[in-house]
Amino acid sequence: MVERPPIKLGVSGALGKMGSRILALASQDRDFRIILALEKLRHPLIGEMVAGAEVVSSLERIKEPDCLVDFSLPEATLEHLSYCLKFKKPFVIGTTGFSEEQKKEIVSVAKKIPIVFSPNMSIGVNLLFNLVREAASSLPQDYKANIIEAHHTHKKDAPSGTAKFLADIIRQVRGQEDIDIKSIREGEIVGDHDIVFDSPWDTIKLSHRAKTRDIFAKGALEAAKFVVRKKSGLYSMADVLKEMTNE
Repeated sequence: MVERPPIKLGVSGALGKMGSRILALASQDRDFRIILALEKLRHPLIGEMVAGAEVVSSLERIKEPDCLVDFSLPEATLEHLSYCLKFKKPFVIGTTGFSEEQKKEIVSVAKKIPIVFSPNMSIGVNLLFNLVREAASSLPQDYKANIIEAHHTHKKDAPSGTAKFLADIIRQVRGQEDIDIKSIREGEIVGDHDIVFDSPWDTIKLSHRAKTRDIFAKGALEAAKFVVRKKSGLYSMADVLKEMTNE
C-alpha cells in the first residue's frame, strides 16, 4: 500500500480554544504537517512559532496548505472562504452562528471547491442526530419535543448551531413548529444537549455531554482528511463518518 504524504494543514482561529486543540492533536498525527496558523491582525503572538508553524495574519498565506480548518467567527470565516475559493483550497468549517444569507454563500461556493460544513464536528453528536431523527419518526404526535443546550459563557451564539440543527431535524420529520429551545451559558461548559420528547404518560430524553473540546478537534481533523480527497461539493460530518466506517 502506497503511503500518502502528510496533509499540509492550515488552521484559522489558530490560537482560540478550538484552534489550539486542533494544532495540538494535528501535531501528534503523522497524517498532518502544520504549515499555517492564521490569526487576526494585531494578535499579540503574530510572528511567534506555534506547533511548528509561524502565527500570521496574511490571508494570502491560505494558498500554502492543502486544506484550511476554520473555527473563528462568521464574518472572518466568510472572508477565509473567499480566499479558499481564490486558491481552490478544500475548507472545513466548524464556525457556528451564521445567518441564512451567510449559509447560502457557503452553499454557493461549495459548487466550486469541496467544503465540510457542520454545526458540530463531534462523532457522538452526529450519532445523536441520527437517534433524534429515528425517535422523531417513531414516536406518536402526542410526544412534544423540546431542547435544552448549555455552553460556556464565552459562546457568542444562542441557541447553539447544534440545537438549531436538532430542531430542524424534528421539524422536518414531525412538522412540529413550536419547539422550545432553552439556552444556558455558565462557567466553562464544553457543550451539553438534551432532546426531550414528553407525553402525558412518559418522558424520553436523548442526551450528549461533551467532556473536552478534543472531540470537536478530532472530528475536524477527520473532516480534513476526508475533504482533501473530494471534488467540489458541500459535505457534512455524516458524509465523513460514513466514509470512516466503510474504510
